[in-house]
Amino acid sequence: MVFSDEEITHLHRIYKTVLQMLRDRNYVVSDAELNMSRQEFKSNFGDHMKREDLFINKSYKNNPSDKISVFFVNDAKIGVKTVRGIIQRMLTESVSRGVLICQNPLSHYGRAAVSEMASKCRLEIFLEDELLVNITMHYLVPPHQVLTDAEKRALLNKYTVKETQLPRILMTDPIAKYYGLRRGQVVRIIRPSETAGRYVTYRYVV
Repeated sequence: MVFSDEEITHLHRIYKTVLQMLRDRNYVVSDAELNMSRQEFKSNFGDHMKREDLFINKSYKNNPSDKISVFFVNDAKIGVKTVRGIIQRMLTESVSRGVLICQNPLSHYGRAAVSEMASKCRLEIFLEDELLVNITMHYLVPPHQVLTDAEKRALLNKYTVKETQLPRILMTDPIAKYYGLRRGQVVRIIRPSETAGRYVTYRYVV
């Protein structure tokens, strides 16, 4: 299959956003990868590239054994067999976290397969259209910082509140999806303030 120029541009933008997302999650991504031009992208993967060729595997900065895999699938519609095959590959390669980039939403059975294996590995689902633009770079989106467990405990002790008393953010929120937030985590949001210079709020992931 030969992709048109428009399709190559489409995939290059998605690929770049994925790499930015992984770096923002503290996985090791080089500057050369992040700055890959469209021409370099085309040269690296060729005119006859398949989406599967865009597979990415990265290690966490503070723990090289903690890996994440990103899967691209050529099929416009992804069936349960493909989902189970990806999950089995993750289990075989001891990868506890994965990202599946789809052209169209998963079927009910595909989503069920992901849920069934959630206790063994986590597979996040993104549509290609969701990754054409990095939403965190939009001027209306303030910086978000994911708190460590220690930072979360310090925050709750400082204000003598329970985590459930904090304002909430849904796991399905685009920002929460971008950072791969899990239920129970807390994120710090830094907004500009005309009086104080900046205004800090916190959200509890539900």
